[in-house]
Amino acid sequence: MKENNEKYEQLDEETLFIVSQTFKALSDPTRIRILHLLGEKECSVSEIAEELSLMQSTVSHQLRFLKNLRLVKFRRAGTTLYYSIDDEHVMTLLHQSIHHARHD
Repeated sequence: MKENNEKYEQLDEETLFIVSQTFKALSDPTRIRILHLLGEKECSVSEIAEELSLMQSTVSHQLRFLKNLRLVKFRRAGTTLYYSIDDEHVMTLLHQSIHHARHD
């Protein structure tokens, strides 16, 4: 918290947009499940779909959303894409939210 004599700094529009999109990403149960899994290990679309009992098309759609926000990244091995976490700050938010929900 700032001291009383420090000036309040308003958030610029780009920062507001990115923060709101990050929370939007974390507001969807499917995206939370995907991020939580990718926080544990790198996975292909088919591995995510199998592990989380989701359709591959659903996983691909959600990964595209997360990749556009730079929350996940991928590497190519032959014809397979393997996804992993690209933003540890967001994972910290996610883990803190999980701990809060569990009252840990």
